[in-house]
Amino acid sequence: MDLQNILEEQNRLLNNITLDKKRYLYEKINWNLKSIGILGQRGLGKTTMMLQYIKEHYPDSDKALYISLDNPYFQATSLLEFAKEFEMNGGEVLFIDEVHKYNDWSTHIKKIYDILELKVVFSGSSILQITKQNADLSRRTIIYYLENLSFREYLFLQDIATFKSYSLEELLLNHSMIASEISKKIKPIKFFKEYLEFGAYPFILEDKESYHQRIIQIINLILESDLPHITRIEMQQIQKLKKLLYLLAINVPFIPNIKDLAESTNISRPKLYEYLNELENAKIINSIRSQEKGYSLMSKPEKLFMQNTNISHALTSKVDIGSAREAFFVNQIKNYYASQNLFINEAIYASKKGDFLVNTIYTFEVGGKNKGFKQIKDMENSYVAADDIEFGHGNKIPLWLFGFLY
Repeated sequence: MDLQNILEEQNRLLNNITLDKKRYLYEKINWNLKSIGILGQRGLGKTTMMLQYIKEHYPDSDKALYISLDNPYFQATSLLEFAKEFEMNGGEVLFIDEVHKYNDWSTHIKKIYDILELKVVFSGSSILQITKQNADLSRRTIIYYLENLSFREYLFLQDIATFKSYSLEELLLNHSMIASEISKKIKPIKFFKEYLEFGAYPFILEDKESYHQRIIQIINLILESDLPHITRIEMQQIQKLKKLLYLLAINVPFIPNIKDLAESTNISRPKLYEYLNELENAKIINSIRSQEKGYSLMSKPEKLFMQNTNISHALTSKVDIGSAREAFFVNQIKNYYASQNLFINEAIYASKKGDFLVNTIYTFEVGGKNKGFKQIKDMENSYVAADDIEFGHGNKIPLWLFGFLY
């Protein structure tokens, strides 16, 4: 395969790309930087974003090139030498997909950065650990994280309606007005229920019938391919991980008893902590700890959730609505703060009173439409996020509205 063949393959891909629907991260990326990394779970649109940028900024040009390192050609080709050839032929920006499929990828990107004038944009799975690579990319590359669709993005991609995003502070202060404006255009509760089951991944646009099966395939790929490749987890442990994941799926919000969980899965306690951490890195689960325990790898989580509610629906038909409500809230809050690149991530903790402490300031209780303030009464900056209500009042806010944070 030569450069011309790769350019022809790129043109075929670009013919299927449209520019009218872009993920939230597209406008946040500084595409002018010399080295950019885009990390995120499979199926969230990283490849599409890169191809959209090429189509928008390099139409009918061979100065930008997209390659995927899961192509067998690159297993026998030096990435650095390929980049040199591309630059010698007038290339300016090289977009590299699936970098974790290429051994010693970070060393090659480091050398491209140091030796060539070429700009590089690369993408990889969210479990990719930059710090585990020998080459130091930290001072060369800016990393962006792409999260699953928000409720707002789902409405946009499905051509239901287009809305702006709001900061958490805007929602807390003006939620009644914001909900009123949104409800003039759509019936939010109806679409919110759809979102909880089918709205987290852009491939809902392709086929609803196979949607949950594709989520299961993503999870299997992470467990059977990505994790062993990156963390050297032994293959015989994969079945234990699947059992662990199913136990979490049918029990969330799971208040883990590490001893019992280790015994039921036949996984040692130290390994169990390690695996839970890797499952969270892989964006399959979310863990919530108390503020006192922080984010230590060996500290017991207060609660465990599926990373998004669509994963729960893919793994079991017995999804508890209370679990789904909390999982949605945790997901959207975590994703919202993840895009802010905070020095210390204190987005959300388990709360001694109420369910969650957000940004060390706001206490939230999450529940149904009749959920009251009994557990958080007399607490400053306390709110109820209530499902099945179209409008809120005072410090009681519709749960669906937290899907407009990004």
